[in-house]
Amino acid sequence: MKTKDLTKIGLMTAIICILAPISIPIPFSPVALTLCTFALYLSTYVLSPKQAISATALYIFIGMIGIPVFSGYTAGLAKFAGPGGGYIIGYLFLVAITSYFVHKYPNSLGTQMTGAFLGTIVTYAIGTFWLARVTNASFLATLPLGAFVFLPLDFVKIILSCIVGRKVQTYLSNV
Repeated sequence: MKTKDLTKIGLMTAIICILAPISIPIPFSPVALTLCTFALYLSTYVLSPKQAISATALYIFIGMIGIPVFSGYTAGLAKFAGPGGGYIIGYLFLVAITSYFVHKYPNSLGTQMTGAFLGTIVTYAIGTFWLARVTNASFLATLPLGAFVFLPLDFVKIILSCIVGRKVQTYLSNV
């Protein structure tokens, strides 16, 4: 890898680590709204698919070893055993799927947004499955608290990240 690529991965990991802890607790859900997904969507424009997955894995590793970069400035392996653990693992799938669409269809904003939405759905499926296991409830019973409540804001984050991401991508390709 070139120094420029490593620098981009490091910077995007830092951006994820800065935005991810910012969260809004939802009184009726054990999982909070965060800006992590926005940063992850954005990383798919700035980085290649492999680099975006690397930055996401590095973010997860940083949180796993105890640096408070997860929602609400939390960290550690115990976070994976809690209600949000499945979502953190799902982030790898979100980035892989979204990045595929961003790079496979560079001229189609609608297709890129569809890819981001599909990545989000897969992430929510994994996260909601884990939430159901942790709360000892059924998958269908946890869908409203573990997925549906987040979708409206995620539509906004997807739209914003696609607009901002494409501009950053254009800028970086000219540098």
